[in-house]
Amino acid sequence: MKTAPEMEDDNKERQQAELLDKIHSLSDLELAVLLSLIAREHCLISTEPDFVEDLSKELCLTAVKTFGLTPVIVPCHSQMTLDEFAAALLVPVTPPSSPQPNNNNANPQHYHSHRSVPSGSGSYFSSKHNNVPGSSSSAHPPPQQQQQPPATQIANVVLAQNLDHAPRAVQIQALDLLRTRRLFTRTSVQTAPKQFLFVAVVGAESGGQARVTHHMNDFLYLAHWHDPEDGFTYLEEQAEEGWATGVGFGSSRMGIMGVGNNNDNNDDSHGDDSPYTKADDDRASIDSGSSVVKRGVGSMANSGLIHESYHSALSGPGRLGALGAPVSLSPQLTFHSNELTAVGGPQPPLLSDSEIAHLAHLSLSVCVDIDVRRYQMNIVAFLRIHRAVSGGVTPQATKHFEQLMRSLAPLHGLDFVTPALVGLAAKKVYLHRIEIVTQPERERSMQWGSELAAVEAMLDGVGPEEVIEDVLGMVAVPQ
Repeated sequence: MKTAPEMEDDNKERQQAELLDKIHSLSDLELAVLLSLIAREHCLISTEPDFVEDLSKELCLTAVKTFGLTPVIVPCHSQMTLDEFAAALLVPVTPPSSPQPNNNNANPQHYHSHRSVPSGSGSYFSSKHNNVPGSSSSAHPPPQQQQQPPATQIANVVLAQNLDHAPRAVQIQALDLLRTRRLFTRTSVQTAPKQFLFVAVVGAESGGQARVTHHMNDFLYLAHWHDPEDGFTYLEEQAEEGWATGVGFGSSRMGIMGVGNNNDNNDDSHGDDSPYTKADDDRASIDSGSSVVKRGVGSMANSGLIHESYHSALSGPGRLGALGAPVSLSPQLTFHSNELTAVGGPQPPLLSDSEIAHLAHLSLSVCVDIDVRRYQMNIVAFLRIHRAVSGGVTPQATKHFEQLMRSLAPLHGLDFVTPALVGLAAKKVYLHRIEIVTQPERERSMQWGSELAAVEAMLDGVGPEEVIEDVLGMVAVPQ
């Protein structure tokens, strides 16, 4: 018979195995979000411009079903004001109990009536009249609970759709929110929740072209490019199960997930016809030479996925997720948890806060061998001196490089960093940061007599992806 310590060890091993199985079932998008949550940092996720709305909806469902967090989609545009941006980040504070029938603000259909707060409503002045002797109750009726604006808070996950289109002042305000975790409005100061993630959702022709302002770029932890051909798992599951027409999403201003938008061309059909199909799990293995394992995706499977994605193991069968979790997207983009209730009641998220905290704790104890550390520093040095690079290899990037390669190790069941994890971390940390020389005459070798035509030919077609691959090919991998 096993002793108590042995039973406790067996229980820990079983829990660890179950956690790894969950991680191995995640998609690349879910892994990008998970890595950001582990490090408590923020990220940039990009795709082709025509699929930005679908990507935002997929990330919204990922936040709810996989992580049990409250998301908000903020559609940015060139005319966006600071007040509009600040108001779009806020969602009502939903009490755990069921909504009271007499409180109009508790009605999900009135979630976002708080966008314009009446002057004096809920302020010091409205309570002042109640204490004035001789005041007429008919002239100044006492404030009623129904008239109070609902309490609001910043959403757990902010999906800034097309943030690169927003004015520079809005992007600076977003950066200030990320730095201070505070949002200053005209009437209050909002503090970001403990579990807070800001995702810049950007449309571009490639991952290296997805950019926001310079300082915001450097502050964002990692970048991930999502190829539309890889599909949108949750959106496709929703379409297959018929929820798009069965839960009140028929409005012309509502998308496949009931997520509206302010754009005139509202095309939500990109994910429905995707060739993405799920295949049976293949065998997964992890070693120092190949730390990212293939994922069977039917006709979409290809060998490049090994090196270009976070996927550390195989995707399992589709799952329903936490359909009963509270969902509030934004003042104008909302779908409600009572419309997305699975048969048998609400289900918990795939990964809980405690499991994410456990992965963060494991990342702190990951070992980095001196040879692996030298390999990391060599990559940084070679990126800085690369002929096509004009900037972007900053100290903040090196810090994030260290964090990401440590965070990747527990996802592979490792307590040490392998060279393959270092290379993978480099691709995700520097993809959005590296700045390419745009004027051939300013390339550094021109100082020593290089011909302009030769420099132009060398820079032709070179982007951040090519620079990173070039550097990883030049730096010797420790054996």
